[in-house]
Amino acid sequence: MRTLCSSTLIGEFFIIGFAALVAMKDEDLSTSAVWTVSGIAMFLCLALCGVITRPGGIALGWVLQIALIASGFVVPTMFFLGVVFAALWWTSVHYGRKVDEAKARFAAQADSTTPDAA
Repeated sequence: MRTLCSSTLIGEFFIIGFAALVAMKDEDLSTSAVWTVSGIAMFLCLALCGVITRPGGIALGWVLQIALIASGFVVPTMFFLGVVFAALWWTSVHYGRKVDEAKARFAAQADSTTPDAA
């Protein structure tokens, strides 16, 4: 699960950076505000890569997905990209758990078939 979720978060890192470049063109937004908010979101993407398997990591990822969708109020294209990444997040979590379960099954099966050295 960690690999799939981290890949999604790294993709979001870049999308947030590009969205910040687009948001800078808005005359109503200050450059410092855009980069402060975007920088925090980009940092969260990277930080979540490290804590994704800890309790609450998945929930924080969902909060980030909601924030990404909500950023569409500033950059309208982000509504679409936010939904796409939320779908990728769900897919990463869902299939990542299945992969982890399969790995655990195979490891247990390998342990049970390995003869004990006495």
